[in-house]
Amino acid sequence: MKKETKTAIRIISVFLFILYLVFLTYFLFFAESFGRVYTEREYAYNLELFKEIGRFWTYRQELGFMAVFTNIAGNVLCFVPFGAILPVLNRRARNFFMITLLSFQFSFLVECAQLISRVGSFDVDDLVLNTLGGVLGFLIFTLCNKVRRKRYG
Repeated sequence: MKKETKTAIRIISVFLFILYLVFLTYFLFFAESFGRVYTEREYAYNLELFKEIGRFWTYRQELGFMAVFTNIAGNVLCFVPFGAILPVLNRRARNFFMITLLSFQFSFLVECAQLISRVGSFDVDDLVLNTLGGVLGFLIFTLCNKVRRKRYG
């Protein structure tokens, strides 16, 4: 691949990653449609693995499709760009274990920020779902990278 092409890809990737972080910050902390408003409320957290996922699944009829989809699939999908773009930006992130660890750490940071700011809640289920999203993004990156190498060398 030409050096100019690599530079262009890196610049676009930096722009997309920054844009992703801005949107993620908005949706996790400021989007009123997701109930992200600051109120004088108690700290909210869940430390029991699969408790919230199970609750959403058990009450899926009462909660409705959008609530269940937003909580479960939304937590996975919001971290797919993290796992897909980060390996383009940093060659050391082109490792399954590394991207899993970085996805978990970034998710932990987000969950702690939600706990401290009292916007949203700290939920271990979100840690699992977000990490899964980062891994899924990495698998998409890996597949695209193999296709690119096969096609363009």
